[in-house]
Amino acid sequence: MAAYMAYMEELSVSEAENLKRTINKLFRQTCILQMRYDPVTLAPRDNPDYELCIRHKGFIEDYLSVLGCELEHDPQEHIFRLKGDGVETEKISLTSTIIILLVKMIYRDKILGEGLHATVTNLEEIREYGKNTNLLNRKLAGAEWREALYLMNRHQIIELPGSVRDVEDKTPIYLYSTINLYVSAADMNELLDEYREEAAEDETIEEIISTDADK
Repeated sequence: MAAYMAYMEELSVSEAENLKRTINKLFRQTCILQMRYDPVTLAPRDNPDYELCIRHKGFIEDYLSVLGCELEHDPQEHIFRLKGDGVETEKISLTSTIIILLVKMIYRDKILGEGLHATVTNLEEIREYGKNTNLLNRKLAGAEWREALYLMNRHQIIELPGSVRDVEDKTPIYLYSTINLYVSAADMNELLDEYREEAAEDETIEEIISTDADK
């Protein structure tokens, strides 16, 4: 703690406050990106929190290690990420997991097919992917969509032009490359196989119930 205080005292008041705020952001959202997108125009802009992590990387790493955390830096993706046993685990519902998986599929298809400037989706497209893959075969409640959007927004997976509660079918949702940190290609294929097996089992059960009812 003494070393922490000594380091902070050497900084200007504004720099020290910005450093505290950035560390708090790491714990809240787990990722700091170099480039953020304007939520209205989707124009790229530099993220001052990323530059601050670069300037104080050694100090932040030492501070976090005491708390059982690790600061991971991906210089190619230009992302700082909080990891380790000290990071609070978050329970994700099955529906939110499926929506994140669909977002990963959309991101992959857009990057491979249309380039980096095409990474924008909307609820309508996510539902269409869900229907085509049979991962979303029911109408979701508004609360279920909001839960998934809040989760992705908090962890810097998406950027929205307003609040989550105002998102409509055609509202643009910008997708960040951080989706790759949460769902790898191997994870995606494994989850797809798992959900398809569960769907096939459910259909078999429904057929058995229907047959028994006809007797």
